[in-house]
Amino acid sequence: MKPFVPVFFMLFFFVAFTNIQVCLGDCDNLQDTCPAVPPNKQTIFINGLQCKNPVNVTAQDFRTTELSKAGSTDIFGASVKIVSAAEFSGLNTLGLSIGRTDLDGNGLVNFHYHPRATEMIFVTKGGLLAGFVDTKNQYFQKFLKVGDVFVFPKALFHFFLNIGFEEATVFSVYNSQNPGFVSLSSTTFDTTLESLDKIKKRLISLSASEAQHVTGFISPEVESIYS
Repeated sequence: MKPFVPVFFMLFFFVAFTNIQVCLGDCDNLQDTCPAVPPNKQTIFINGLQCKNPVNVTAQDFRTTELSKAGSTDIFGASVKIVSAAEFSGLNTLGLSIGRTDLDGNGLVNFHYHPRATEMIFVTKGGLLAGFVDTKNQYFQKFLKVGDVFVFPKALFHFFLNIGFEEATVFSVYNSQNPGFVSLSSTTFDTTLESLDKIKKRLISLSASEAQHVTGFISPEVESIYS
């Protein structure tokens, strides 16, 4: 005979599990807007940013020019700018950040991930190769052109590689007001021009093979590319 389960226990679990709020990205905001106080003016620290006094909120809080120009490029020939709520106060509590990536011809955004956000990209100039590796060591990649959209799931290593001779530009949206950015350390591999060219050729070779599973492609170090 099956053990008797009191009705109130069944009711308790039903109420508990039907009332749990799941946060996809950051949790929902509790008011219409909450433009942030600049971090250097904060007097208290919370999981997020303080809100301005509502009487001081203006339309300018919801506008930014941070992505109007490309930034300076790194050793890989790439520039990555992420604008979070810390730089764009109107994003505070909305669970969003935005970004811009510019790549020189043959430029590379090295393998990296965002611990708190999924990233969706939109190509506005040039063509590039984009790919990511999941936790089962499966490799997903696609050649993208102007107008294409691609998504990188939360906290998975991914990269961009400009496969053309002209500059490429990509705009990104993240489902967190503070997505974070974790990249492979420059001490993980040799950063000479010869080594960087070898890394790029290996990425293109993997893409040409259209392999969906890469033996030895070990996350998070991505050893098969940098060995």
